[in-house]
Amino acid sequence: MAVAKSEGTGFVARTNRYFRSMVHEMKKVHWPSRRNTAVYTAVVVIACAFVSALIWIMDLGIGSLLNLIIK
Repeated sequence: MAVAKSEGTGFVARTNRYFRSMVHEMKKVHWPSRRNTAVYTAVVVIACAFVSALIWIMDLGIGSLLNLIIK
């Protein structure tokens, strides 16, 4: 006589339990509003533009300095 597996140890049962717990955890997450998302996106884009401009200016300065030294 074969010993029956305890309920909930099969692949399907574990997968089902995983997805149920995932949905439960996702309900706990505080999702930002549309306005907050737009503001955060704008801050990131502006910060990236600022850092890019700063690196570009520093690159121009260092390039000009090296051209004066080499020539």
